[in-house]
This record gives sequence, C-alpha cells and structure tokens, in this order.
Amino acid sequence: MNESHRSSVHQALGGGQVADVLLWRRRVGSVFILVASTSLWLLFERAGYNILSFVSNVLLLLVVILFLWAKCASLLNRPLPPLPNLEISQEYVLVLADTIQPIVNCVLSVAREIAVDGNLKLFLKVAFGLWVISFIGSFFNFITLVYLGILVSLSLPALYEKYQDPVDDKLTVAHKMIETQCRSFDDKILRRIKMPFQKEKKI
Repeated sequence: MNESHRSSVHQALGGGQVADVLLWRRRVGSVFILVASTSLWLLFERAGYNILSFVSNVLLLLVVILFLWAKCASLLNRPLPPLPNLEISQEYVLVLADTIQPIVNCVLSVAREIAVDGNLKLFLKVAFGLWVISFIGSFFNFITLVYLGILVSLSLPALYEKYQDPVDDKLTVAHKMIETQCRSFDDKILRRIKMPFQKEKKI
C-alpha cells in the first residue's frame, strides 16, 4: 500500500500519539493498553471483583504510601514524594472544551432537526441506531462493552490501514446497496403516512 493511504488513515485518527497507538506504530503503548484492559476485564468479570471496591482500594493504598513516605521523609530528613502540581490548567480546559464543542453541537443539531423540523428520515435513522445499541447492550454489561470497544479500536484501524483498497471497494458497493434499500424503505413509510391525509372523507 502506498504511503498516501497510510498517512490518510493516520490523519483520520487525529495524527497524534493516539493514532500511533491505534495503528500499532507505538507497539509498547499498544501492548500496554491491550494487556492492561485484558487484565482489568479478567479481574472484574472472571474474578468477580467490584469496580467501586477496586478504585477505593487503589486510592487507599496510594494515600497510605504517600502518607508513610511523607512521615518517613520528615523523620529521616529525606525528600518528600515528588508529586506534580495537582491542578488543571485553564489551557487544558479550553482545549477540552474545543474538542467537545463540535460533538455537542452535532447532537443538538440532530435533536433540533427531529424535534423542531420533524425530519422523519433522520428520526428513523437515530431510532434504529439507538435500538441497535440497546439490543447489543442487552447481551453485555458495561465493562465488557468497554473492553470490546478497546479490542475493536486496537484491531480495526490497523487492519483497515493494511487492506484499505479492497475494503474501500467493498464498502462502496455495500453503501450503494444500503442507500438504495433505505431510500425505498423511507419512500414506503412516507407514502403510508401521507395516504390517510390524502383520502377524502365520505359523506
């Protein structure tokens, strides 16, 4: 595959360190995320450990270590724990807000088109998408869904980058077929909705 395709996939994922991890260009980070997520999933799902208890115990252990370290440092004239500046900078908040703003605006735009403009096609698409999410969620709990999402994120982008040309051809054909079916389905629904209003009342 040529380099333009590889760079396009990398840029589509943001072009930063996250994209490098998802495409396995930073193998250490990718392996760490895979091993850590698998270990946590096995801990919570197979060992039956509770996530609230796990977080509480980890924080308790961390607080105890820091407290004992600080006490020992004051008694032995040793340096205190090298903690960073524990505060969120205004620049980071602005960057986070700029990242979230387009997503929120997109959701609000979709909600406006459904609630105010009465866009039936968009309503059917959103309703079908939410039903699919609810149907899939009925088979798995939240932790398993997150773990499956991590596995998909670490596998699909790398596979797509490797086999981009044949996948694009298949997706183009599938998109045309789905678009044709959805258009005919929407036309049938719209025709059924409009028919009762077009009938004249019998005297």
